[in-house]
Amino acid sequence: MATFPDRLYTADEVRALDRCAIEVHNIPGITLMKRAGLFALEALLARWPQPTLITVFCGSGNNGGDGYIVAGAAAQRGLPVRVVSVAAPEKLTADGQRALQFAQAQGVTITPFSDNIALAEGVLVDALLGIGIAGEVRDTTRAAINGMNASGLPTLALDIPSGLCSDTGCELGVAVHAQVTASFIGLKRGLYTGRGPAVCGDLVFSDLGVPDAVYDAARASTVRLDLSVARRLLQPRQRDAHKGHFGHVLVIGGDNGYGGAVAMAAEAALRVGAGLVSVATRAQHVPALLARRPELMVNGVASGQELEPLLSGPTHLVIGPGLGQSPWSEQMLQQALGSGLPLVVDADALNILAAGRIGRGVNASRWVITPHPGEAARLLGIATAQVQQNRFAAVQSLWQRYPGTVLLKGAGTLLYHGENSGAQPAFEICTQGNPGMASGGMGDVLSGVIGGLMAQGLTPWEAARVGACVHGAAADRAAAVDGERGLLATDLLPHLRRLVNG
Repeated sequence: MATFPDRLYTADEVRALDRCAIEVHNIPGITLMKRAGLFALEALLARWPQPTLITVFCGSGNNGGDGYIVAGAAAQRGLPVRVVSVAAPEKLTADGQRALQFAQAQGVTITPFSDNIALAEGVLVDALLGIGIAGEVRDTTRAAINGMNASGLPTLALDIPSGLCSDTGCELGVAVHAQVTASFIGLKRGLYTGRGPAVCGDLVFSDLGVPDAVYDAARASTVRLDLSVARRLLQPRQRDAHKGHFGHVLVIGGDNGYGGAVAMAAEAALRVGAGLVSVATRAQHVPALLARRPELMVNGVASGQELEPLLSGPTHLVIGPGLGQSPWSEQMLQQALGSGLPLVVDADALNILAAGRIGRGVNASRWVITPHPGEAARLLGIATAQVQQNRFAAVQSLWQRYPGTVLLKGAGTLLYHGENSGAQPAFEICTQGNPGMASGGMGDVLSGVIGGLMAQGLTPWEAARVGACVHGAAADRAAAVDGERGLLATDLLPHLRRLVNG
């Protein structure tokens, strides 16, 4: 079993890896299929050591061939196993036919799929579609997937849950809900974003013994981010450092009733190491912010004119937490955009931009925008469901409008700052984080984290990458202590400090 690689691939990119392994390095396709099937069986038995029955649902492509290998290998070991064929065996590829013959030689029972197939016990194996699907799942396969999901039986998916788009992470009408996914040769980027994390369960991976030269010659469109990026970019401080070396962040927001948002963003900027953090907010929030965190410099401002003189000191701005969409809010954003300072733009600042009255023609090259899918949809003038159908296309479209750094929040936070040259991946996916983060204030903390990191000298792109990772990892550490349900944004703050210190 290989360690998890950083590079993530589209379906076409995985096919290129396959071709290179087979045609350049002379590894027969059936050899790769056998390795995949045997690895998958080991993964199944590691999770469910004594299955009362293994039912393998096989399609017609190479994914189906992998399934026949699983079935044959299980029969060789004396395990109770059967195959449910959802496509006529004669439609199998040449390698798939060899896999079928192997299963038949081991005495595996092969039954055509029907709606009344009994699924009452054991473990299911999904070998229906793999990465080969184009368009929505069709009728017979859809019925098989619905039956598998309705059975309530534990399921192992081969390579990727059938019905999940390997390129985008969206469900193509319906998808298998697996408890374990055994992925082969190259990790598919759709496993890590959109619906991928919800339907793939626990991931295991094997490179099937493919030589490193195959990967060296291939392009990956996406890279998986982890905390190593923070360790690389957050260097130890010089012994003679002072606060002036680590920037001054001004957080702007907190319209009437929304003072908590700026409080969380500002404290997050402090906790990741910004030298100075100030806040411009509604006057009624000033006492509460100072009482909560006296290290902040807090100013009540009633208009854009009152904000203007406060923009001469900061090195970086965070605009949007609790900003609202009132005339006051628009004045705050107008002044921030006119300052020319590097910006983190979040929440209602994005919604005001989406309305189109402010921000036309601005230079966004030093911005980080951090929309959730709903905010991204408003910026693009489309439905939220369209954003989630293809998050990769959405961040590209956002970048075309605001060509700085785009961070699209959600399961598998996605980052983009334009196409890179050569073999460098264009997209990055943060794999930290958990469903406990579905609570108010998490985005405010993230915007403060990114602003605080930019103030310390990281570029907007670097700060977004590090910020996404430490934010998600802080949530994971907090959830490990007390669970996901009831996780609060402020629960992340002590973990943020520990994470940025290694």
